[in-house]
Amino acid sequence: MPSRRAIDNAVLTERIRAVHTESEATYGMPRVRAELIDQGMKVSRQRVARLMRAAHIRGVSRRRAWVVTTRRDKDKRPAPDLVRREFKADGPNQLWVADMTYVPTWAGFIYLAIVLDVWSRRVVGWAIGESMTAELVLAALNMALQQRKPEGVIHHSDQGSQYTSVAFGERCKKMGVRPSMGTVGDAYDNAMAESFFASLECELIDRKSWQTKTEARLALFTYIEAWYNPRRRHSALGYLSPANYESTNRNASELSVEHGLTTVGVCVACATPPVDNPATVHTEMAENLSL
Repeated sequence: MPSRRAIDNAVLTERIRAVHTESEATYGMPRVRAELIDQGMKVSRQRVARLMRAAHIRGVSRRRAWVVTTRRDKDKRPAPDLVRREFKADGPNQLWVADMTYVPTWAGFIYLAIVLDVWSRRVVGWAIGESMTAELVLAALNMALQQRKPEGVIHHSDQGSQYTSVAFGERCKKMGVRPSMGTVGDAYDNAMAESFFASLECELIDRKSWQTKTEARLALFTYIEAWYNPRRRHSALGYLSPANYESTNRNASELSVEHGLTTVGVCVACATPPVDNPATVHTEMAENLSL
């Protein structure tokens, strides 16, 4: 007959397996343990690590190859670097970082632009398109502005032509956004945005393939709005998710946040929109989702 300890270990292993499965098999020991503690369990790091090893349960690790997506326009003067690799903020809407990356599908590439709040690691703006244009980064910025309504926020990016464009600069000036730009070809000058893309790559892009661009769009939407913002735990946030960190540290009403899940527009599932994000809402979402 198994001992009480063996029975307890078997039960705990199944709970670990459930947490790991719920994370789409991405969580390693620290995040699994944080989830178990949130469920009311008292369990040591060593025990969780030992049981995960015994059950061959592993998280994913980030080993992102740095890909250059920055194309500088030499005729445009970049904004000064107001951050200088000090990615710190004492509260929401003080410092945002922005960047974009490509996502491969069988039908060709799509591009994702994001704006992330340094304080909570929350993706506050995002947009998806089929080319790296100023329109794409403007759509992500507009979503962030609509959701957060900042005052004097610093927007830090690389020196890509999209961010140095006249249209982007005019929008920042009109809305009181302070542009900041790192140097060209140095991932460390926008390390926090690179960190988000590294997580996206190892947790989603490297583990999935999509036949259509529409499938990839929906997967990106789900990752950001149903997983990363509300549920994914961050070591830098005491293993809270961005949404939980914000609700724990500030009154949600003070943030003026509109949850992306309730504002997603038809473009998320359209076959060939130039840019899509939840910032602009139209009608007949259900009809378009079936396209």
